[in-house]
Amino acid sequence: MAGLNPPEAAESIVSITDRVSKVTLAQPATSVHFLGDTAVFVGAEEAVSLVDAAGAVTAVDVHGGGILCAVSDGKRVVTGGDDGKVMAIDAAGATELIVTEAKRRWIDNVALHPEGAVAWSAGKTAFVRAPRHDDKSFEVPTTVGGLAFAPKGLRLAIAHYNGVTLWFPNMAAKPDVLEWKGSHLGVTFSADNRFLVTTMHEPALHGWRLADSKHMRMTGYPSRVRSMAWTAGGRFLATSGADTVILWPFASKDGPMGKEPAMLAPMKSRVAVVACHPRQDVLAAGYADGTILMVRLADGAEILIRRNDGAAVSALAWDGKGGRLAFASENGDAGVLDL
Repeated sequence: MAGLNPPEAAESIVSITDRVSKVTLAQPATSVHFLGDTAVFVGAEEAVSLVDAAGAVTAVDVHGGGILCAVSDGKRVVTGGDDGKVMAIDAAGATELIVTEAKRRWIDNVALHPEGAVAWSAGKTAFVRAPRHDDKSFEVPTTVGGLAFAPKGLRLAIAHYNGVTLWFPNMAAKPDVLEWKGSHLGVTFSADNRFLVTTMHEPALHGWRLADSKHMRMTGYPSRVRSMAWTAGGRFLATSGADTVILWPFASKDGPMGKEPAMLAPMKSRVAVVACHPRQDVLAAGYADGTILMVRLADGAEILIRRNDGAAVSALAWDGKGGRLAFASENGDAGVLDL
């Protein structure tokens, strides 16, 4: 990536900061998700805050300690905590205990399947609960770094040290293992089920083409990649980890193999969080200095959503229609942009 020249920043960026509705949270949010018109801000400790379309905030206790992970399918937000519980919350604020880990170990990762299955991990063990099936578990060689369901079939990717295990919970077949040295953390499937990509402890991504397990080395980052998101249609994978948004191409049969990524929205600050519009070739990028930009993929055009205030953006999410964008920063500031 070092050989690429990022597009030059526009001399004047259109600003719509005045269209952001401020949200007052009891504590900083580590992630945010939309359930219909309700934005769900997940705090680092005990509670989540539900913000309705009118801006009313309702705090709901979900854990008896730290909230370590959260995921949403648009119908519910599922969280894991250091109290050993996996919890679900809906748009009305109703909570459901999915499971209490038998040994009360920390729930480090959660994942949701489109057809209702839930996965979670504690230590080296991954668990799956699917509708009309008994709970299943599988132990990998080292602590689980990340979980993701494949878009087709009940198949779970379990990231860990030195690779990823692909497990079919409802089949007796031996799981497949995709090997690559190093610590693998976040993991994601492409929407067409052709590629798998992980974030790593080192400043890099690693990917595999699932048809033949061919490797995709995705390196050149100055810092660790902590956020990644697929653009509409899955043509690109957008990531943080540099002072521009890095976009890896996945439209061809070879994905990013032998190709350089595109770079958009260069700043003097590191990209902390990315979120892609669900329907259009547009993304939002939150930076370590607090800036948030909306960026059009076709030409790199930028719109300023939030000015820098020195506190890193910690959470970004679009609603399902792409008409609203919610954000939060490490200093507790939060807001919703209605487009």
